[in-house]
Amino acid sequence: MTYTVNGKNFDETPAPGQCLRTFLRALGHFGVKKGCDAGDCGACTVWVDGDPVHSCITPAFRAEGREVTTIEGLGSPGGLHPVQRRFRDAPGFQCGFCTAGMIMTSATFTEAQKADLPRALKGNLCRCTGYRGIEDAVRGVAGIEEAAPGRAVGTSVGAPAADDVVTGRAEFTMDTHVEGMLHLKVLHSPHAHARILSVDKSAALAVPGVHRVYTWEDVPRRPYTTAIHTDHLVDPDDTFILDDTVRFVGQRVAAVLADTVAAAEEGCRKVVVEYEPLPAVFDPEAAMADGAPQLHGSHDPFVRDPVHNILLELHSDIGDVDAGFAQADVVHEGTYSSPRVQHAHLETHGSIAWMEDGRLNVRTSSQSPSIAKVKLSYLFALRPDQLRVFCMRVGGGFGGKQEVISEDLAALAALDTGRPVCFEFTREEEFTTASPRHPMSLTVKLGATSDGTLTALQVRNVSNTGAYGNHGGETLYAGGAAVMIYRCPNKRYDAYSVYTNTVPSGALRGYGMTQPAFAVESAMDELARALHIDPLDLRRRNIVLPGDPLLAMHDGPDDVMFTENGLGTCIDLVDAALAGTADEPPPGPGWLVGVGVASSLHETAPPTEHVCEAWVTLGNDLIYEVAVGTTEFGEGTSTAHVQIAATQLGTTPSRIRLVQSDTDRTGFDTGAFASAGLFVAGNAVLRAAGAVRDRILEFAAAQTGVHVVMCSMADEGVVCGDQRLSLAELVALARARGIRFTAARKAYGSPRSVTSNTHGFRIAVHRVTGEIRILQSVHAADAGVVVNPAQVRGQVEGGVAQGIGFALTENHLVDAGGTMVNPNLRNYRIPTYADVPRTEVLLVDSSDSVGPMRAKGMAECCIDPVAPALANALHDATGVRFRALPLTPERIYSRLGEQQPVQRA
Repeated sequence: MTYTVNGKNFDETPAPGQCLRTFLRALGHFGVKKGCDAGDCGACTVWVDGDPVHSCITPAFRAEGREVTTIEGLGSPGGLHPVQRRFRDAPGFQCGFCTAGMIMTSATFTEAQKADLPRALKGNLCRCTGYRGIEDAVRGVAGIEEAAPGRAVGTSVGAPAADDVVTGRAEFTMDTHVEGMLHLKVLHSPHAHARILSVDKSAALAVPGVHRVYTWEDVPRRPYTTAIHTDHLVDPDDTFILDDTVRFVGQRVAAVLADTVAAAEEGCRKVVVEYEPLPAVFDPEAAMADGAPQLHGSHDPFVRDPVHNILLELHSDIGDVDAGFAQADVVHEGTYSSPRVQHAHLETHGSIAWMEDGRLNVRTSSQSPSIAKVKLSYLFALRPDQLRVFCMRVGGGFGGKQEVISEDLAALAALDTGRPVCFEFTREEEFTTASPRHPMSLTVKLGATSDGTLTALQVRNVSNTGAYGNHGGETLYAGGAAVMIYRCPNKRYDAYSVYTNTVPSGALRGYGMTQPAFAVESAMDELARALHIDPLDLRRRNIVLPGDPLLAMHDGPDDVMFTENGLGTCIDLVDAALAGTADEPPPGPGWLVGVGVASSLHETAPPTEHVCEAWVTLGNDLIYEVAVGTTEFGEGTSTAHVQIAATQLGTTPSRIRLVQSDTDRTGFDTGAFASAGLFVAGNAVLRAAGAVRDRILEFAAAQTGVHVVMCSMADEGVVCGDQRLSLAELVALARARGIRFTAARKAYGSPRSVTSNTHGFRIAVHRVTGEIRILQSVHAADAGVVVNPAQVRGQVEGGVAQGIGFALTENHLVDAGGTMVNPNLRNYRIPTYADVPRTEVLLVDSSDSVGPMRAKGMAECCIDPVAPALANALHDATGVRFRALPLTPERIYSRLGEQQPVQRA
């Protein structure tokens, strides 16, 4: 069979039933991505005779004799197609995993399609951008700027990998082929709780192409936690690579290694497992009751109360809460709940492992290759020098890849067989086995005097950590920031992280804060209405101010620097913006209009130890090489690191070469999460670049006889008084003396500061259908000195889009037996282009006290106030308070008859 791909002919015969996506990737066209294999996401879009198709649901044989064009055939870095150029210059991407499909779809648009993008882009999903950057790209709106030497910070420079991303040449984890590679697939438990009595491998091993079947008896029996933190002791070692007891539907039971994915999947179907079902419990309140089934034995030293399935409980008191409520003129109490939410990063988890010169190499999709290396070294008793872990570009993370959940099995099989091994999650496995956001139920009780002064604030938080405790304790601690935001002399925080027979929960953008923020900000709105005080005025009266103690869990000292009133400014900016113009409600009767606002504080680094070591070197090619372990997955740290280094070194981003996320080529880095990629790693890059600058200036001063204070960096050299030395001259002189211009510096996540965010919505709600239309979306953020305005706006827009999904559409539905019933993008419903409004992003003019270049990270915190702002707007429109997410039309409709809605201006 003859195929023409990007103008070249191939004589190939696809396998029976093979889709065009896998066929094209086998031919080396890795710009064709896998996001769903169900025709839902559009990441695999190619042209067949000029028409865009989802190649994952197009049989390969249908392309025979036709012209197939992939992103690689559309243009090259030296000759970009006009649409590729627009996506680069907008910028219209963040992680870039969806970008090839977006470009292949939008490059075919007619003017009529451009005028109706909600319909035209309905087949393409993006989890990062919030779609506004994509809209700008389609419409030709450019946002990228050129930076003057030494002035990169504050400029919207483009991402270093931009040309490679828009041409499909940027390598993601699975964009390679290793000769002789085997494929690993996993058999998952059908039971929520069961003991494995026996496993019969014989039929699986008889499948042609199957090499191994691994069970709990074949793996190291070492307890560990999949969660990634520098201090592993903050997470419980309650997990094994494979176990003889399963505690949730979807848990790994056996792993089959074979020549092909199909053979491995068939091998999984042939494994015969005998289970002894055990009692299961799915609700955390029921799990804490006397007599509930126990998930973990009493011998486990990491479990606080195994009898009641409590991993961790926190109890803190500041002042006298009971006295505070006694002083109150008004007391409000309510319980607020939020469901599991999946990250839905379009690149699924995956790792490729192989042996090379006696060393294990692991190429993986991770937010922390350094700590993945530490965990693998422990699990397989390897010395650090026997192991390399590295990342290419990562296709989204949002906390979901702050886990070690694919690397271990790939490493196991590679060590065992000596063959290269690939283990890639399916989309269904992402939903059923990867770690979603913790479901939480929070009871908030607030007391205030008639003038709106808070007298008492009490929160009870019950968090469902699922079957294992990865991140269960740390997210519980993080929720205290929702209590920290308001001044109040009397506070109480009681929190429980509870084991249940459900998929283990994990880290997700807003880490432990989105759920408490929804509860506390909804409760503050209810309290304001009970007091007949404007909700914004109630917040202004009670928010913490510089000089106030940040009291959340205790009244002792901490390492948080709080020096700017960014939160007050955010509130004022949103208030003013909401007084301006907004879209009109849809035509016709039945629409109710409401306005809602919510705020949040978020610490700029996690309270646990966070460290990064950066290396900066001036090479013989006169390019500055910056080596840092931070992974790039759309959060923009690569661009920020280049900007920081270029500013310190008095040069332009084009003279910076970035080496990253490779344990052989970079120093230790805790990882890119909690905005530490900017705050911690950015500080490390700042210090290392500054040290190299100082060495160059000192050397130049010695060569010219001019005092160092009279020397300054220029783009291609150093100016000392009225003399100028080029970098080429300096490097040659230094080399002759055996001197290298290089430095390593470390930075730590302490002291920390806080970011502030306020979001406002104006919405229309239909009283008959329960449909919500967002008429206005405004977000104010205190990002300190803004390193890259375009990137910060993009992060906020993406965070708002995820927050809208959290509030309105996303729900990890589980049946009575613990099985997820909507494990695909089509039924889980992350926001599409049509669901996301254009958000007005307002940046506070501020300066941080401890961040690099006085900047603050913004990728993590911007999601926090979105859901409560929507819930508050819904209440303002309908007069009905909804305390459980998501706010779906059927839920809204079912309750609108509780009281007569009132139209509000």
